[in-house]
Amino acid sequence: MATIEKTKQAPETQRYPLTTFSIIVLALGWLVPGLGHYVQRRYVRGALIQASILTLFFCGLAMQGKVYTSNFGNLLDILGFLGNVCIGGLYLLTRSFDWGQGAVQRAVADYGTKYIVVAGLLNIVAMIDAYHIAIGKKK
Repeated sequence: MATIEKTKQAPETQRYPLTTFSIIVLALGWLVPGLGHYVQRRYVRGALIQASILTLFFCGLAMQGKVYTSNFGNLLDILGFLGNVCIGGLYLLTRSFDWGQGAVQRAVADYGTKYIVVAGLLNIVAMIDAYHIAIGKKK
């Protein structure tokens, strides 16, 4: 009896085109958290993302958290700065009004600093999600 060999084929990789719209969605998602989803008519997802990021950010500021500036001398300051820059327009707002510039003197302020950084990191995840929806990789 002859045996039938199954040939293993690599799954076909699908290409997703880079479009101008997907770049615009990334930029809008960076500038205003959730806006990349709103533009694509994903209102509930955009509202949930926006509410969570804004809550983290403003709770961090209310706890007197520090907003990092560009200090490339210390590795932790660099990482904090990158996390803060990813919050987008809110970071520009804090820098223009000098919010979050006080010295961290209490443990609560240290937690507030972490809230602000996590808000920026969550915005990165939201931007990538909006980008994947824009290119058709995710529904």
